[in-house]
Amino acid sequence: MSNSHAGRPVVFKGDCMRHLKETDIEVYNAIRSELERQTTQLEMIASENFASEAVMEAEGSVFMNKYAEGYPNKRYYGGCEYMDTVEQLAIDRLNILFGSEYANVQPHSGSQANMAVYFSVLQPGDTILSMNLAHGGHLSHGARVNFSGRLYNVVHYGVNRDTETIDFDEVRRLALEHRPRMIVVGASAYPRTIDFVSFRMIADEVNAYMTTDIAHIAGLVAAGIHPSPVPFADFVTSTTHKTMRGPRGGFILSRQKYAKLIDSQVFPGIQGGPLMHVIAAKAVAFKEAMSDEFKFYQQRIVANARVLAQTLQNAGFRLVSGGTDNHLMLVDLSAKGLTGAEAEGMLERAGITVNKNAIPFDTQPPRVTSGIRIGTPALTTRGLGEAEMREVGGYIVEVLDSKGDEAVVRRVRHNVKGLCERFPLYADYAALFASLEG
Repeated sequence: MSNSHAGRPVVFKGDCMRHLKETDIEVYNAIRSELERQTTQLEMIASENFASEAVMEAEGSVFMNKYAEGYPNKRYYGGCEYMDTVEQLAIDRLNILFGSEYANVQPHSGSQANMAVYFSVLQPGDTILSMNLAHGGHLSHGARVNFSGRLYNVVHYGVNRDTETIDFDEVRRLALEHRPRMIVVGASAYPRTIDFVSFRMIADEVNAYMTTDIAHIAGLVAAGIHPSPVPFADFVTSTTHKTMRGPRGGFILSRQKYAKLIDSQVFPGIQGGPLMHVIAAKAVAFKEAMSDEFKFYQQRIVANARVLAQTLQNAGFRLVSGGTDNHLMLVDLSAKGLTGAEAEGMLERAGITVNKNAIPFDTQPPRVTSGIRIGTPALTTRGLGEAEMREVGGYIVEVLDSKGDEAVVRRVRHNVKGLCERFPLYADYAALFASLEG
């Protein structure tokens, strides 16, 4: 096999994009177009964020070339000295961030983190009690189309029809009736603070393991903005993007007594070689999350969400549960005569990216939905504050109240571009592409 790098040094940063442009113009153009999309639109999907340049540099580093099956100082390959360094940094920083006894940073995603936990203490057919996907849960918490729903007997709790918050009377009743081996706590579309103490009490009453998936709120937990499940849960799983603002990946926290069990289920149980370039990027993100700036950032996420929620409510939009305590809100569009799918499309044409989302007791199918999910992490990373949230909320109202009138959409799109120019994103990368095109 020929080596295109033979006889010349490999230089990163600017030259790496030049190499890509010369080698694969289709991929180069896709990346350039995606950069333009991210920089000229308002990203408001609650599960998305913008990683720092330092995180992206670590993920795009030479660490991607190395196999490192095993764990620090216990590898199955030679040449892992520096792999051990960055993985141990990630582990130590994560334990400090969350006050945990043990951490595994190798899961490729939040779903695989959940899988490793399930495989550690459950057998196929065991009963899991978890939040209904239609009420804000997650696929990997037992949806029938997911491995979790196919391997385990899953019973779902939901929210109270009146308050649209978790119905702990129902949780306890179902736990006593079904005696689950595990209670899974956490959600992908729940705008309120989660009461981990009540879940722990119910889990103890039926002698169940408690697993908490904090993929959405991990950054808020790390910063002390949302209560931590670490003192109460047997296992805590998460992603490293979303509010954590790191690379796409996952992690697991637990008590030390489960360490060997979890390690063996991640590798060799469900994964082979870890993605060391991603683990390096995780380590960088965890260091960033240990800063005072990160805590202030998380505070602003929540403040921005509350202002945006109030702006939408003042304009006559109904929010599920009446508001938000965290980084996201669910907007019920039923009274506006719109579906979530319609609203998503209208807003995207105006340069505002959200996602259609089911609301509790939704009468629309999952591909249509009666609501949209809106989050503030990405815009807060960009620097937008409360004044801008009122401005953005006004744009959302204009587009949806007009039912997507094209004249309104064009006007809002123009204003959105102007707002994005006031809060530039990845300016160095944009300049790089400009220089390559010049």
